Formats: sequence, C-alpha cells, structure tokens
Amino acid sequence: MDLENMEYNTTRNHLTMREYGRHVQKMVEHIMTIEDPERRQRNAQAVIELMGFLNPHLKNVEDFRHKLWDHLFLISDFTLDVKSPYPIPTRESLKARPDPLPYPKRHPRFSHLGKNLEVIIDKALKEENPEKKLGFANAVAYYMKLAYNNWHKEIVHDDAIQSELSVITNGQLTFTNTPYVKAFRPQQEGRDNRGGGGRRDNRGGGGGGRRDNRGGGGGHRDNRGSGGGGNFKKKRY
Repeated sequence: MDLENMEYNTTRNHLTMREYGRHVQKMVEHIMTIEDPERRQRNAQAVIELMGFLNPHLKNVEDFRHKLWDHLFLISDFTLDVKSPYPIPTRESLKARPDPLPYPKRHPRFSHLGKNLEVIIDKALKEENPEKKLGFANAVAYYMKLAYNNWHKEIVHDDAIQSELSVITNGQLTFTNTPYVKAFRPQQEGRDNRGGGGRRDNRGGGGGGRRDNRGGGGGHRDNRGSGGGGNFKKKRY
C-alpha cells in the first residue's frame, strides 16, 4: 500500500454539494484546468449528464436541466467558463434573500365562526338577486348549525341560529330552509353483551344458547351446565 499517496477528508478541500460526491467535484475541478474551449464544453456536458444520472429524483422537478447547470456553476465556485443554455447564476444571486411574503392579518368579529364565513356573509349582503341572496342565507345557516354541533356535541334550535345571524347581519339575512344536521351521538356501548339470551357465546345465566352455552340448561350441542337435554352415553369398561 502506498501510504504517501493516501488522502484524508481533513486534507481535502471543502465538498460543495455532498449529494453529487467527491468524484463529480474532482471532474469539475479538472474541467476548469482545460484550456481548449470546445473540449471544456464537451466535458461540462458529460458532467451534466452524470449529475442527472446520479440524482434521478430531480427528473420530476420543474426545470430539471436548469437546476443541474446551476449546480455545476455552484460546484465550480462560479468560475467555470462554459456556455450554458440558461442564465448563468452569480454568487450575489445565490445569497440574495427573497422578499418577505405578506401575512394576512385578519381579525374575525366572531371567532367561533371564522373569517371565511364573514367573507361569505359580506358577499351575500352585496348580492342583489333575491334568490341568490336567499341561497347564501341558507348556506350560512347550515354552516353555523354544523359548527355548533361539532363544537358542543348537541343540536341547536333554528331560532338560536336565526337570532345570531340577525345580530351579525343587522337583520338583513333570513333563512327559509331548515338546516338539517345529523345529531351527534356518542358511540354506543354494550355491543358485546355476554349476559343471558345471547346466541353464540353466552356464558352467563339464562337459557336459549345455541353453540356454547355453559350456563343454564336447554343447549343443543355442548351443554356442560346443569339441566337435562344431554345425549351422552355412559361408557362401559
């Protein structure tokens, strides 16, 4: 083993993009040393194809090859002199921060109903067509009743919905269709009743079992309890 030519990561230069590996970075460094422009361009194209082969998941990304060319210039520290079919990025464009997105600041007047319902109500109040305005009112009433049922686990009366809607809209919206919302019912318990009167596995008291009635008498197949009805024959030794 030639110990003099061994390389350690501590002695190597910084790996710019780890997803492409050390060998791709060495290829790019070799391209930068090529003086012939045509040969340098051909080698850059070959490295682009290799980078795409090493990262097949990028094929589903929009502007796949544009991203590969940007990565090529990034690995070369933006000093590679080749022609690119896309705008060549710069160090300043890479470090530039995007403009902050405006965060919507909305303060609903009725927080339990949300801001979106207020937007619908405002649109309904501006509607001039009576039929459409009535449709808006019926839809708003249905949503209000549904929200009350989801939060309070009980059905609210239509008069309470109309009263609150009148307060919100100053009496300008009135619904006609009774909003039907399925009542919230807690999960029923006691489905697995193992008391008397069962069919298959009634281990409690009471007759009428069919298959495995270990309780009272009157069973058909395996009656191990008290009572008559057994068809067992006494063995003779």
